[in-house]
Amino acid sequence: MSDEIAARLIEMGITLPEAAAPAANYVPYVISGNLLYISGQLPLEGGKVAVSGHLGKTVDVATGQRGAELCAINILAQAKAALGGDLSRIRRVVKLNGFVASAPDFIEQHLVINGASNLIAGVLGEAGKHARAAVGMAALPLNAAVEIDAIMEIAE
Repeated sequence: MSDEIAARLIEMGITLPEAAAPAANYVPYVISGNLLYISGQLPLEGGKVAVSGHLGKTVDVATGQRGAELCAINILAQAKAALGGDLSRIRRVVKLNGFVASAPDFIEQHLVINGASNLIAGVLGEAGKHARAAVGMAALPLNAAVEIDAIMEIAE
């Protein structure tokens, strides 16, 4: 990991956890050519879902944003594992796909996923600026309020 990225993590008060093991029959990441695909990450903290429920029903936007930040932290942890500990190999975050467990009338998914977008850009700088989707869902695994996956361009 570059000194610059490590310094940003420290400045933001973030310690990357160990990458979580998959909960079913899939792998946590795949490298194909110069692309790193990271499977959907939940808002896990200490091995448990930290933000659960539905936005617009049992979860407010600020709490949803915190859930999205946790997803982003877990995305970075998976990237660190995939890249042998060297986050400086990330050339660009190509896209984040954000899924938000939402009440039928909730329309602020984009604000929730801003939590992840802001964190990724804050840690990775220019390389963290990405395209994205923010989609409402009826439910997510383990009653998580948010799930986010990522596609990243990496250096060999």
